[in-house]
Amino acid sequence: MLDQVAMARSRSREPEVLAAARRGDRAAFDELVAEYRSSLHAHCYRLLGSVSDAEDALQEALLGAWHGLAGFEERSSLRSWLYAIATHAALRLAAKRPSRVVPLDRFPAADPRADVGALQPEIPWLELYAEPRYALEHAAFESTPEARYSASESIELAFVAALQHLPPNQRAVLLLREVLGFSADETARTFETSLQSVNSALQRAHKTLASKLPAVSQERLRSDLGDQAFRELVERFVAAWQRADVDGIVSMLTEDVTFTMPPLAAWFSGREAVRTFFEAQVFARKWRFFPTRANGQPGLACYMWDEASQSYPLSVINVFTFRRDRVVGIAAFLDPAWLQGSGLPPRAI
Repeated sequence: MLDQVAMARSRSREPEVLAAARRGDRAAFDELVAEYRSSLHAHCYRLLGSVSDAEDALQEALLGAWHGLAGFEERSSLRSWLYAIATHAALRLAAKRPSRVVPLDRFPAADPRADVGALQPEIPWLELYAEPRYALEHAAFESTPEARYSASESIELAFVAALQHLPPNQRAVLLLREVLGFSADETARTFETSLQSVNSALQRAHKTLASKLPAVSQERLRSDLGDQAFRELVERFVAAWQRADVDGIVSMLTEDVTFTMPPLAAWFSGREAVRTFFEAQVFARKWRFFPTRANGQPGLACYMWDEASQSYPLSVINVFTFRRDRVVGIAAFLDPAWLQGSGLPPRAI
């Protein structure tokens, strides 16, 4: 993981390494972009809502940067130049992809006693951003005074889901201006457009996000409660899961809690529906539970007993969203591909 000292050392070598890369030294180019790779990947994820699509966009961007390095005139920073290339690569991919969705966007709430149905991987679900990727991105993220959202806030599930309601160009403008801290001039140059066009796109993005984002981000909530109090809150909720204490879990839910399970279409609304689902279906199985994080939020890695293999394979990653001292959202991510790319152990003892 890159720390601030390592980043400063890397920046001091940047002119030397840039010169070597321009002479065709691929190893020098790899060194040049190493500290930006994880944050560029996260930027593409924010735009696309998909880890695999973000990886594709990042690879295209880095290839484009390598081939276009001779054209880098240093009128902007290397960071700005790389983000501009990655933004355009992600936008080209976004033009070929539908916006990502969460179950609440597409389907009515389900009966918690009914069969939850089959996985629906053909639906473009919003994917989770697992802890190893997030930790790397957060370490390399550069906060600027112009930024409105921090690294943590801009990777939260609610924020990335809200972005998917914006046209791709508006997403990109908002991310450049208010997550990365690009100036209006830099953003206009990135899109080869006018300041008026950039400001108009940003205003329209704000209007949409105002109706989609919660009043308080998870990072702001943690700050308001204090790190110790928030940590104890999370630990209490996780402990209730680990001892299969349905009453303890339900006591920490808001009345309007939602429980989603992509890539399943089924989701549940309200405390009593979630209670019923836990009693009738979740704890009818044998599990191992371990705390984790994803999208900068607390969560739980869930390993369900598999009779055939006589083991506990990784089956679900739950991500928790809090409102004050209660849980308002549980997102249970089930897709095997997402789990495999999470960096978590594939089986539990």
